[in-house]
This record gives sequence, structure tokens and C-alpha cells, in this order.
Amino acid sequence: MDPEELLQEKGGEKDKPKKDSPLVSLERDLKFFNDSIREVATDILMEGISTQPIFVAHQHELKIGELILDRAELNTDWSIHASTLDEFVERGIIKAELKDRFINTYKNPNEFMCVFVVTPEGANFVFYPYVKS
Repeated sequence: MDPEELLQEKGGEKDKPKKDSPLVSLERDLKFFNDSIREVATDILMEGISTQPIFVAHQHELKIGELILDRAELNTDWSIHASTLDEFVERGIIKAELKDRFINTYKNPNEFMCVFVVTPEGANFVFYPYVKS
């Protein structure tokens, strides 16, 4: 390979626009959804449904929890489902033997939303602070 070819490839990559991480759009949507998610979390807590509400953020079809914020209807990048720790254990997403560890890690649901983020690369839990009103 000629040095010119190397320089062209290197320069070509430099000119390509960087694609934003999907987490950038997720953060924007979580800020937008803040009040709605907080209201649902409060309902789950007050009605005694669970002390560990979990919100599932995704960009495709999922069958877990209940759809509360639909990206197609709201013109956002992410949809949000409301679920609970019990459903995650029942479905095997969280192993029963790891339930106590999850509970010990779980942050105050009045201050943080517990978000299970599902992307094509995988899934993970994120505790995102509610935006102060």
C-alpha cells in the first residue's frame, strides 16, 4: 500500500460525521418523559404494586411491562414500558438468587428512575435522577 493511500483512508475517516450514541437521545427523552415516569413510579409505589418500579427503554417491540410512552405517538426516539422487579424475576431477566443484590443496589425510587435500557448491543440497568421541578 502506498503512503498516499494510507493518508487518504485516514483523512476519509476524519471527514465522516460521528454518529451520536443512542444514549444521547435516551437522555433527551428521559428528561422529556421525566414527569410522566415519576407519576407512574409514584402510582406503583403508593398502590403497593412494588417498591422497585423498573422502566424499560427501547427502540423496537418488547413484551414486558406495560407501554406507557410510545415513541411513535410522541415523536421521540425511545418508548418506555413500566414494570417491576417481580416481573423481571418471574421472566428470568433477573435471576432469583440475585434479587437481594438488586434490591440492595436499587436507588431511592423517589429520586431516581430505574431504567432497563435495551439496545441492539445489549441491555443494562441505569439509575437516572429525576429532573428537579
